[in-house]
Amino acid sequence: MTKLLIADDHPLFRAALRLAAGENLDDCSVREAADLPGVLAGLAAEPDTDLVLLDLHMPGSQGLSGLAALRGQHPGVAVLVVSAHDDPRIVRRVLDHGAAGFIPKSASPAEIGVAIRSVLDCGSWLPPGLAEAVAALPVNPADADLASRLARLTEQQSRVLALLAEGLLNKQIADQLGIQERTVKAHVTAIFEKLKVRNRTQAGMVLRALELGEPARTA
Repeated sequence: MTKLLIADDHPLFRAALRLAAGENLDDCSVREAADLPGVLAGLAAEPDTDLVLLDLHMPGSQGLSGLAALRGQHPGVAVLVVSAHDDPRIVRRVLDHGAAGFIPKSASPAEIGVAIRSVLDCGSWLPPGLAEAVAALPVNPADADLASRLARLTEQQSRVLALLAEGLLNKQIADQLGIQERTVKAHVTAIFEKLKVRNRTQAGMVLRALELGEPARTA
């Protein structure tokens, strides 16, 4: 049985994605999440999930941060980004950070079905109107380097980094994750080394580099 996880904070759009998946897959189990913590909890509960349909903007995830968290913590799970962001430059960044494809929110149910089947068949998918424009853009070395550094973090280190970027102190992070403060300190040291940064401010800047403007503001 194919296992899908739909991650979007709009119930109607989740329903549309669920319907498209059901119409195009013979045997599938579909779970839903309305925020990034729900996504990560869902994957922790079912790590054999085959595909996540991920919105770029929902609670706990702005821009590419949710995608980076998923790729870092669950590298074996394929991700199809679903977003109103359809600027080729944004789509190029999405691919550089490990997504298997991109579905614009204007896509028809038939297109969504084609995209899902393509990625589940170990392929990739972009809408025909965007594929050529995205292919013409070079890979951004900065994005490729950032994705590589983030991929070196363990699941727990990714969680610590996210809380660190929110300004939480080590004790607060320890309380929230249910671990010892000395363990947090060890994670922070490892994070600095893997991200090639010297302090919390620079580590926070790494996550801010993943931010995107709201879709309506994208040129």
